[in-house]
Amino acid sequence: MTQTPNLHETTRTLHGGACAETLLRTPGPPVQRGSTVLMPSAKALYDTSRTTYGRSGLATHVALREALADLEHGEAAFLYPSGLSAITGVLQALVGAGDHILVSDAAYNPTRRFLDGTMARFGVRTTYYAATASADDIAALIEPGTRLIFLESPASLTLEVQDTPAIARMARQRGLLTVTDNTWAAGVLFKPLDHGVDVSIQALTKYVCGHSDVFMGAAVASGRAAELLARSTYEMGWTVSADDAYLALRGMRTLHTRLAQHGASALRVAEWLETQPEVAAVLCPALPSFPTHDLWRRDFQGCCGLFSIVLKPAAADAVAAMVEGLELFGLGYSWGGYESLALPCDPQLAARTAAAPLAGPLIRLHIGLEAPEDLMADLRRGLDRLTLA
Repeated sequence: MTQTPNLHETTRTLHGGACAETLLRTPGPPVQRGSTVLMPSAKALYDTSRTTYGRSGLATHVALREALADLEHGEAAFLYPSGLSAITGVLQALVGAGDHILVSDAAYNPTRRFLDGTMARFGVRTTYYAATASADDIAALIEPGTRLIFLESPASLTLEVQDTPAIARMARQRGLLTVTDNTWAAGVLFKPLDHGVDVSIQALTKYVCGHSDVFMGAAVASGRAAELLARSTYEMGWTVSADDAYLALRGMRTLHTRLAQHGASALRVAEWLETQPEVAAVLCPALPSFPTHDLWRRDFQGCCGLFSIVLKPAAADAVAAMVEGLELFGLGYSWGGYESLALPCDPQLAARTAAAPLAGPLIRLHIGLEAPEDLMADLRRGLDRLTLA
């Protein structure tokens, strides 16, 4: 910048080295950090058509939002500091005191905690419907105060696939909004907005960021839902850091390639697990044996690395011995990173309204980018440690 002559060194240090007006072009956008946005005039400070404060997002955020909106075929994308905050932020934006929500009984447990806790305290009622409920089944639960239907397909832990197009069509005919947790499909394998859903939510923490080191969530919407989200995110102050936005963008560059590898390996491992004597069922929508496979085949373009297995009856300590000795599968929550994970799920199933009809213990697996032959060998050794009841 051009400086006034004879400035004190302290002042020159503060104001020197300002950003060049023309930045060199690189394949990715610059990581633009800043709280204060310097405006060209006093009038521009109050121009609501432009960005006047860094919290609403600078170049890196804009690039990520545009990429996500394009990925999911929406008008606008909104960023949140985690997948859960994307869910809570969307729900706060779309419903209010006295409203009623219909939610899949197999939804992500933290979604339930928010609905049964915070939203209940603010006067929002929730009814949980069966994860395999048809559009007509859900329509029968609609009340005068119902405002929104929340889907999750495939469902958490048990992976049921919903007839999303039929449910969205029914909801639209009745003037209800629809929201779906689309994290399993990563915005790639299924496009909810193309099927009539109003808002598609993703935990970008999972496949988009892809390396188990960033928390972030997103909601993509069009029409009235996008207008409501825009107002709410501004009023609530939802934001993410420029560095995290850059990491999410970097992950998007390889998203399709990584997701294809995760899916191919997961299908191989799932097919192999179906042949193992200790396994009662493999809950993977891509398998023809899965109860809602036909819906998945109709609507989805592939599978990711996440599925579950139901073991034949076994004691909890036997299941613990099986998973604790695994060498290539870490024991941990989340998924979508490069690494394989195993998670015993039975304690989480207790939150559901209806008991899941499972023959034995449930274990969720995320198949990472390791060679599937190595993962199958590791699982086989784990199954050898399992003592059936």
